[in-house]
Amino acid sequence: MRRVNVAIAGAAMVLAASACGSSSGSTATAGQQARATVSLAGRPLTPAVVAPTTHLIDTNGSPFDVRSETAGRLTFVFFGYTHCPDVCPTTVADIAAALNQQTPAVRARTTLVFVTTDPDRDSPQIIRQWLNQFDASFIGLTGNWTDIAGYATALGLPTIRPEQAPDGSWTVEHVSQVTAFSPDGTARVGYLANATVANYSHDIPLLLENRM
Repeated sequence: MRRVNVAIAGAAMVLAASACGSSSGSTATAGQQARATVSLAGRPLTPAVVAPTTHLIDTNGSPFDVRSETAGRLTFVFFGYTHCPDVCPTTVADIAAALNQQTPAVRARTTLVFVTTDPDRDSPQIIRQWLNQFDASFIGLTGNWTDIAGYATALGLPTIRPEQAPDGSWTVEHVSQVTAFSPDGTARVGYLANATVANYSHDIPLLLENRM
């Protein structure tokens, strides 16, 4: 297995930079000023990503459009595969642990969408069983490769179709980025494989308030 560790655009930027430089005559609202002072552990996405329509299949075998089905919720979107030995289970486990540190109200408004990058081996049933190890409420999606790759591309993430070698082994590449869509349907921050439980736990309440 190989993974692609995508560098998030603007990773070195200070989050408040987009709101700085106001003069004494600024007409910035109080909400904008409040957002400018918030420090998130996630890395800024530049430009921000507006949730696209998707044509994927959930673990019940039903069509699932991520944008409409998760509207009004904080949604972490992560591409990976169930045979992944390291990054995938660690990332999903970290988000599950962070959610367990939230209040019931915050927890109810937050979810993870896991999209397989290995659709030939990851059936809906396999994805469901794998996700249940971490959190039974997490959403698992599959589909044909064209639709999966198209969704990833819309989020600015590269994809390479899995390959099976003559000896039967597989090479699956996937990005390590978790894309965080706030309840307004826009992703302004993402997380790489080095994000911690504490990072997610800190950011979740702020992202729910669109504080970024």
